[in-house]
Amino acid sequence: MQHFFVTPDMVNDTEIYIEGQDVNHMKNVLRMKIGELVEISDGNNLKYLCEVAGYESDRAVLKIIERKEADTELKSRLYLFQGLPKNDKMELIVQKAVELGAYEIIPVAMKRCVVKLDAKKAAKKVERWNSISESAAKQAGRSIIPEVTEIMSYEQALEKAKELDIVLVPYELAEGMEETKEIIAKIQRGQSVGIFIGPEGGFEREEIDRAIESGASPVTLGRRILRTETAGLTILSVLMFHLEE
Repeated sequence: MQHFFVTPDMVNDTEIYIEGQDVNHMKNVLRMKIGELVEISDGNNLKYLCEVAGYESDRAVLKIIERKEADTELKSRLYLFQGLPKNDKMELIVQKAVELGAYEIIPVAMKRCVVKLDAKKAAKKVERWNSISESAAKQAGRSIIPEVTEIMSYEQALEKAKELDIVLVPYELAEGMEETKEIIAKIQRGQSVGIFIGPEGGFEREEIDRAIESGASPVTLGRRILRTETAGLTILSVLMFHLEE
C-alpha cells in the first residue's frame, strides 16, 4: 500500500488533502484510481487508512476510512551525528538510518573529513538528503519524516548533544565489550540517545577527548574495524533491538 505524509492542517474530520509533487506522483506515475487505498501519516503520531475520492486541479482528495495512533516510532529519540563521508555514502547512511528508527541525522564536519562543501553546495546536499529521508520514511512506514539538519561543526554538534540524555561514541581504539554491553543495557525507553560516528579517517584523539569531557561514553563495536557507513547503522540496529517495544 502506498504511504504519504501530510501536515495536520491538511486533515479534517472526514477527508485528507494531498498537495504538491505527491499529487503528480499519485495521478500520473502510480496512476492511482478512485477507490484505491492509501496510508497517510500526519507527522503528529496519527495514521489514516484512506481511499482516493478524487482529483482536483492541484490536489488529491482522500476519504478517511480509519484513523489510529502510529506504532512505528521508538519511544527513544535517536540522533545520528555523522562525520561527513566521501562521495554519495551519506545518501546510503540517511536511507538506512531512517529505516532503523533514527529521529534526526546531523551531518558533522570533523577534522579528518575529506569533503569540503561551500554554503551553496551544502544546502543542495541537505535538500537531497532530506528528500531521501522522506522516501525512506514512506518505505519503512514511519509516522514522521526524520530531519537531516544543516551541516554542523564539531563544536556545534557537541553543544547540541548536551541536550540529550546519553551520548555514545563508537571508537575503533575503545576496549571493553562487557562495559559497552552494560552501557547499552542501562539505556531506558524514552531516553534520548546521540551517536557520534567519525568519517573515513576516523576521529582525531582530541575529538574523542572533547566528547568524553562533554559527557559522551566511548564504546566498542567489536574487534573488527567498520567503515563509516557501517558503524552508525550497526549501533542503530543494536539500539533499535534494545529499545523496541
